[in-house]
Amino acid sequence: MATDSEAVHAFLGKGLDARMGIEVTEASAERVVGRMPVEGNQQPFGLLHGGASCVLAESLGSIGSTLHAQQYGKVAVGIEINATHHRSATEGHVTGVAEPVHLGRTLATWEITVTDDGGRKVCTARLTCMLREAPGS
Repeated sequence: MATDSEAVHAFLGKGLDARMGIEVTEASAERVVGRMPVEGNQQPFGLLHGGASCVLAESLGSIGSTLHAQQYGKVAVGIEINATHHRSATEGHVTGVAEPVHLGRTLATWEITVTDDGGRKVCTARLTCMLREAPGS
């Protein structure tokens, strides 16, 4: 992984991300990259579940938002996500690349592109996170 930030490690190996098999390969406040297997994240017809693409997108955008929020002593929480599914994936992995659209003191918005192993666009998503004081602050 490209960073040893505690914020990134807090997301990995726990909860939904672990159950979905998400692996983060690069993480900074300017770009987050991760991948997820199609197998085990399919709907009944064998296609990648659209909700799985959204989980990957929100996970990557939330990591980037958290890394950005640290400079203000804040945490990031997702408040809105939308996604357009362009094509199906039936095998291999999908890779998400999250890049910021806006990084402010109270909101961070990310565009996430999900592609299949052939580099074809499977989904594009936009995530907005609110930056707020950490619980117990």
